[in-house]
Amino acid sequence: MKLLLAWVAVLQGLVLPFSASAATLPANQEAKRFEKVLPRTLSQPYLLFLPKGYEATGTKRWPLMIFLHGAGERGTNLAAVAVHGPPKMVTTNPDFPFVLVSPQCPEGATWDVTTLDALLTEILATHAIDPARVCLTGLSMGGYGSWAWALAHPQRFAAVAPICGGGSTIDALLASGARRDHLKRLPVWAFHGGKDNVVPLSESERMIDAFKKLGNTPRLTVYPEAGHDSWSAAYRDPALLAWFLEQKRP
Repeated sequence: MKLLLAWVAVLQGLVLPFSASAATLPANQEAKRFEKVLPRTLSQPYLLFLPKGYEATGTKRWPLMIFLHGAGERGTNLAAVAVHGPPKMVTTNPDFPFVLVSPQCPEGATWDVTTLDALLTEILATHAIDPARVCLTGLSMGGYGSWAWALAHPQRFAAVAPICGGGSTIDALLASGARRDHLKRLPVWAFHGGKDNVVPLSESERMIDAFKKLGNTPRLTVYPEAGHDSWSAAYRDPALLAWFLEQKRP
């Protein structure tokens, strides 16, 4: 009878308050909580490129691009980070219009969003950066890192371009409140090779579909004949750089 009355109350639109009291818990279980504060030192090596005309004490605030490399560039040799993507581009293009930060992931690890986010905070505090014009891109493992960071802190980015990566669709679909609003508005342009046999095209497609369900209008460019290396074509396309330059958080 009590169970029936409870269901009637719910059906009538009444809100039944939840309490972790003995009355609402299973008879043979107790409510417990574990809490412990763990100290942690964050460390992140990175390559830094400053564009021509940059002045740390000047009045101009520059757009920032963050590039996350793939699994093959992990380690302690920072030169490896410049093998692909924007850090390779700036070696021959001093007119690159962004401050470029290219962190290096440790050997045997994957991208840690907490560390990356702390690095971004430090860069914004110590450089002449426009915080409304922070762009994020990455390839392969860095594509996964880009999706993950954007999902965790979408309010920090003006635009995100993950290349041949993937991510957690559940983190997108279950987003709520302000984070969901930011994800809905975040400009996203993903790239993938149609013949990628390392990270299947479906990985990018799943993320694009998840963002569409949020009400976002993401773009996906597929290079039909490209394998895993879809980043060479993506970063060669002047439209991508132009798109990044157009983006600014409201």
